[in-house]
Amino acid sequence: MNREMLMLVDAISREKSVEREVVFGAVESALASATKKLQGGEVDIRVAVDRETGDYETFRRWHVVANEAGLQIPDAEILLFEAQEQIADIEVDDHIEEPVESLTIGRIGAQAAKQVILQKIRDAEREQLLNDFMSRGEKIMVGTVKRLDKGDIIIESGRVEGRLKRSEMIAKENLRSGDRVRAFISGIDDTIRGPQIMLSRAAPAFMIELFAQEVPEIEQGLLEIKSCARDSGSRAKIAVVSYDKRVDPIGTCVGVRGSRVTAVTNELAGERVDIVLWSEDPAQFVIGALAPANVQSIVVDEARHAMDVVVDEENLAIAIGRGGQNVRLASDLTGWRINIMTAEESSAKHTQESDSVRTLFVEKLDVDAEVADILIAEGFTSLEEVAYVPMQEMLEIESFDEDTVNELRTRAKDALMTMEIAKEESVEEVSQDLRDLEVDGKGLLPELIGKLAEGGIHTRDDLADLAVDELTEMTGMGDEQAKTLIMQARAHWFND
Repeated sequence: MNREMLMLVDAISREKSVEREVVFGAVESALASATKKLQGGEVDIRVAVDRETGDYETFRRWHVVANEAGLQIPDAEILLFEAQEQIADIEVDDHIEEPVESLTIGRIGAQAAKQVILQKIRDAEREQLLNDFMSRGEKIMVGTVKRLDKGDIIIESGRVEGRLKRSEMIAKENLRSGDRVRAFISGIDDTIRGPQIMLSRAAPAFMIELFAQEVPEIEQGLLEIKSCARDSGSRAKIAVVSYDKRVDPIGTCVGVRGSRVTAVTNELAGERVDIVLWSEDPAQFVIGALAPANVQSIVVDEARHAMDVVVDEENLAIAIGRGGQNVRLASDLTGWRINIMTAEESSAKHTQESDSVRTLFVEKLDVDAEVADILIAEGFTSLEEVAYVPMQEMLEIESFDEDTVNELRTRAKDALMTMEIAKEESVEEVSQDLRDLEVDGKGLLPELIGKLAEGGIHTRDDLADLAVDELTEMTGMGDEQAKTLIMQARAHWFND
């Protein structure tokens, strides 16, 4: 039987033109899989085949885990203290093995074994093809639509296949078998049966790569696309910067008579592209990103990473765009939260904020409205500024002498300390179920828990009851992040 094993390995090696070592690995995997089925449960089996004689041994293995971790898979794990009773110097993540009866090829059938081994070989070949393809460093796959699979499209390029999911196609795009297609390589998905190249035609990175192919100045390092935002199939914005004063970044990307941008647009089913000049100045960048709307003024809120953009009535609809598209794309492009408003709305908001700051100063500093207005007029907006702005700056205020400044600073520091104590007490009231809430496998940061507590959110149900705009206003996070957090807080309702 051992001689038959070697003959089987040699035959498959010649037939499939693969190394004998790969075939031996497949044989070991097939025997281990068959043995595991006979053993039952979630046991871990290892088979070792002698490459010269064909003899093989079978071992049952236990993975050593930390004592405090506990056993997640009792059939295949052992606690550290139990393992140390057998091997004194063994460590976590080592394995303990015990010989078990080997399964003979005759018991599973030589033909069945061959089929399993051939499948393992095919998987190995497929994985090698993918590795070779990915090692070439290509970012765009060019291939032919081969077939449909559960709504997804399988694209073939040579001997390699990629999967284009429906969610990653351009809106209203209708691809048919035999169509020539280009798509961005977003990565490899190991969760599908066998590793598979995942493709996208809707990703912003696809547009960036298309421009890189059409605009040689990008490859030469004279230009760079800093960011891209898309509503696939409808409209997109890209931000470009030139590292050579002689090169016009926007004109270069547009091309002679629009040839370059037209080539990209045609590939993306007519998707319109706005090319924006990138700027280190965030406010200037946002103004450019909102084009074609004209901006009257802009106020930057660094703490909330947001900007209030004022436009006149004529430009209001243009700035917002159909269905909010223009402002949404501009926000995605720049990474800033953008609030579009008219001059009247801006004035009303400024008045409201001034009233809020005035009330804060009157209550916490125990001063009259006149003193509060002086501080506001000098640009003070928080107790922290009053407490810690350099002494000399406050002494430059004509209405204040040194004693007044010292008293205001002392009162501000005392108020901050009182507020911090109250904040800590509020955080202590936050329930454990809210502290344990996880999003994408990560728990809530202490800073976020503090903001929620300040807003009166102490339980998971409190958070679940919030609207997206309420949470963004409270914490300063983006709409998508707020939506995800709220839905995660509501998950237990549906589970119940």
